[in-house]
Amino acid sequence: MILVTGATGTVGRPLVRALRDRGVPVRALVRDAGRLPAEWDEGVEAVVADLGDPASLAPAVAGVDAVYLLTPVHPEADRQQHHVIEAAAKAGRPRVVLHAAIGLGRSDVSPVRFFAAHRAGLDQLTASGLDWTALAPNGFWQNFLVMAETLRSGTLALPAGEAPVSYVDARDVAEAAAAVLTTGGHERTILDVTGPEALTHTEIAARTGALLGREVAYRALTPAQAREALLATGMGAWQADGLIELHGLYGKGEAASVADTVPRLLGRPARSLDDFLDDHASVLRGTPTA
Repeated sequence: MILVTGATGTVGRPLVRALRDRGVPVRALVRDAGRLPAEWDEGVEAVVADLGDPASLAPAVAGVDAVYLLTPVHPEADRQQHHVIEAAAKAGRPRVVLHAAIGLGRSDVSPVRFFAAHRAGLDQLTASGLDWTALAPNGFWQNFLVMAETLRSGTLALPAGEAPVSYVDARDVAEAAAAVLTTGGHERTILDVTGPEALTHTEIAARTGALLGREVAYRALTPAQAREALLATGMGAWQADGLIELHGLYGKGEAASVADTVPRLLGRPARSLDDFLDDHASVLRGTPTA
């Protein structure tokens, strides 16, 4: 039995599917038992718990063999993560696979507030005596889906500079996580998870434009321009400043390395940008699916 936190999210949902494809029972931690994915079968046990409430986590971790620990991007993420690790340490000491981000364990990357909880979680796991593995994926191709309307207008505007980034498909992260959760040999290891190549945002814009049948140009925003635009959407300052920090990391070339984790674990290449574009063409074009 494997507990998946964040089970209905961008990585959690395909992870539940990947584990079920392997025949593994899943305990899926959710906030609302009335809103579960339609594809979940009888092998998925939904358990309602709150990462901010330690008492609610004890039943969630009871009897599980492993935990996939994914916390939301939130100012309280470090506290939520601490609660899960503490509960796991008290409940039979299951393996913990920590969902982190690119640069975990490295001293040569710029600080990003979103990642502070991951470093704290790694320190806590190391001190806990639990068996652990950390997955450190790069940014997701799926994040570009929320920009679909802007891309259709012909612009990709980000404060990301001109350096390449080895973005990864969230489905590959999920399938790599399923492999780590169900096989041995990954103990006390940080695994970077990237796509098969590093591309500049100019290259990403050009390939997206080819799919859309129109020119898409990349415009490198300044941090001030990006902050103003993000706040204008109603985003809070903490989130907006974190996104600017993240794209600053990208702009310094600190997320350009390509790891072999996906092909090594899954026996196939990581999904490319072209694969992602083909699979999500209807969303990016704004056309209804059948």
